[in-house]
Order: sequence, then C-alpha cells, then structure tokens
Amino acid sequence: MQLYSFFNSSTSYRVRIALALKGLAFDTIPVNIRAGEHRAGAYVDEVNPSATVPAIVDGGVALGQSIAIIDYLDAKYPEPRLVPQDMEARARVLELSMLISCDIHPVNNLRVLKYLQGTLGLNAEQKDAWYRHWIDEGMAGVERLLAKHGHGSWCFGDAPTLADICLVPQIANAQRMGCDMSAYPRAMAVFALAKAHPAFLAAAPNRQPDYTA
Repeated sequence: MQLYSFFNSSTSYRVRIALALKGLAFDTIPVNIRAGEHRAGAYVDEVNPSATVPAIVDGGVALGQSIAIIDYLDAKYPEPRLVPQDMEARARVLELSMLISCDIHPVNNLRVLKYLQGTLGLNAEQKDAWYRHWIDEGMAGVERLLAKHGHGSWCFGDAPTLADICLVPQIANAQRMGCDMSAYPRAMAVFALAKAHPAFLAAAPNRQPDYTA
C-alpha cells in the first residue's frame, strides 16, 4: 500500500493514525502541497483527481479524501474498528468527526488561508483572526458534544475511534497556529492521551520522512 501524504496536512495525519492503529504497512510518497505538487498532472490524473492529499493506492484501488479512505480501511481491514457498528455509537462518532472534518477543517486549510492572503489581500493578523474564529466556533461545539455524549478515556469509549483520529490532528494544527485551547478541557484530555499512544506518535508530523521544521 502507498500513502501519498504531506507531513503537516491534518487530513494526511488522520489516515496515518488509522493505518498505524490497524498495524498496516505502507510506503509514504511525499506530496509537497506548499510547492503545489498536489496539482501536478500525473498525480491528479493517475492518483487523486481531487488534487488534494492524502491518497492511498491499495492494489488496484486509488482513493482520496481522508474519511473515505478510513471507511475503506475499516471495511477491508476491520480490526480494530474505527467506526463502531452499533447504530447509535456509529452516529455519535460520525457526528463529532463531521463537525471537525466538515465545519472546522475546510475553512482553515492551507488553500483557504493562501486565498485569503494572496487573492483577497488579508494581512497576517487578519488571517490569524479568521483561523482562531473558526477554531473557537468549532471546538466549542466539539466540547459540548463531548460533555453531553462523550465517555471513557477517549472521545467515545476506552479505545480510539474516527472521532479521535479527526480531533487530534485538528488540535495539533490549532496549537501550531498559536490558538489558546484551554477552554476545551475534555478535548485536550484526549489529546494528552494520544501524545502517549504509539499509533498517534508514529503518525505525528515530526516522524514523517518529509518533515521539515
């Protein structure tokens, strides 16, 4: 299996965590999104038509979009389950995962921030204010969901799920951008647990072959 990944991409980070939790071997193929390599013709035509990272190639299957990739991995390599099969438990995990992957991440990813500065002309202070606003909006929702429905040491239980896989990279990126995360103690407790978990450690940006400080 090949994983097309950028070390600092939170969506790539999600898939690396899932692969590590399942104990699946893979080769990393770095795609430098800062240099625009995700838009190169060969990558778009042969690997990922959405021109994003991550993507996997598993035998004859080439697939992009982190949530779709993790769902595929859960179906083909079902142990451990990352999305529960129980109807309500599945819905709760997906609810929190989608809050992060649909409400927070898309408005704060690299291409949006570059557009804000490069095309719309926002300065660095305005761009950072945009980023912090959507982190605060989204993480407040995450914290409320965890307070109401969360249980166990992870988001939902005593083993990591897709919810934790989405949460940890989002918090890591928010910290990298200088956001104050003290208002989200339940989420930060999960983040602290992940920092000591072998799969999350193996997937961390600074452990990747394309890492640069």
